[in-house]
Amino acid sequence: MPKCVISLFLAALAATSASIALAASDDGAWTTTADTVRVSAAGIAAPMSAGTLALDRTGEISNGGRGIDNVAQYVSADGAVQGTIYIYMPGFADAALGAYMTDRAIMDRFGGKTRRTSYDSVSVGGQPGAAIRAVYDDAADGHLTTAAALLHTGRWMVKLRITGPSERRAEVLAGLDAMLAGLRFDAAATPLPAAPLAPASCLAPARGIARLLYDASTDITARQPGFPRDGRDALCVRGHVETTSGALEILQSAGDARGSVLVPVDDGGTVMAFDPVGTSGGYRLSIHSVGRTEVYDAYDRLPSETQIAAMLDGKDPATARARSTTAYGADGARTLIVASKGDRKGR
Repeated sequence: MPKCVISLFLAALAATSASIALAASDDGAWTTTADTVRVSAAGIAAPMSAGTLALDRTGEISNGGRGIDNVAQYVSADGAVQGTIYIYMPGFADAALGAYMTDRAIMDRFGGKTRRTSYDSVSVGGQPGAAIRAVYDDAADGHLTTAAALLHTGRWMVKLRITGPSERRAEVLAGLDAMLAGLRFDAAATPLPAAPLAPASCLAPARGIARLLYDASTDITARQPGFPRDGRDALCVRGHVETTSGALEILQSAGDARGSVLVPVDDGGTVMAFDPVGTSGGYRLSIHSVGRTEVYDAYDRLPSETQIAAMLDGKDPATARARSTTAYGADGARTLIVASKGDRKGR
């Protein structure tokens, strides 16, 4: 699998405000009202200002012109405190999973001294407990405070990030809370209740090598994983995948060893899913990313940690092939593209 797909949102997270502004050079799907900027397709509006932060610019992170990966950037008057609102459409939208992976990305990026000092559900848009809010102190060797919030509405995700010097912690938190309070949602875009994940351990025994089942099923339509439903399901970690880009976790619903298995890849919605195929004991691979879901061949069993790592690093000698791609439009349209045998691509 190309590392560019895996690292897309990790790169966005690590980008400076200047580089985000350069990537977001036009308004894209945003429209401006008297006191908000709005992504109409999502039914979501953000405030022009939040605390000491004022809107600087809007645009798109990726998928230019499709309106499915939108960013609004905010800065304080002196530029020391910076914030972003991302409104994007991943193939699999889930606030709990998004917050979990954002938490991991922040802790990895800002170093061992970083402390998560708050991680809970808060109100947004008049809906109690509909956003997951996290605060991180002593980031970057004690120099920064950063805070984030995630919420899910329909097919859309909203991520808020504010970062500033540690001595301006109160300003960072006031900016995040003002952004949450200032978000507005159309009736059809009401945020869903969300709660943080706290996976337990359910390490599975070692498995044999999985083999491809090219004709296991003719069902190649995109399916949404059945969990974690924005934190309503208990999850457990059944294994770890060591890739060249870092360690990842294999997650499943607690107590359901034969259910679907997820490998979240980054904090921008890239998720590998292995879904059971009938009663054969096999699993079909699909990959969810911003604006698309790709469905692949099936395996006769769940691939091992080593196999999954090889898939992610592009070193799997017997890689599954994409059988279909479902592209999601900002207007709600879904386009299914079925690959011919001669056109099926390896990842």
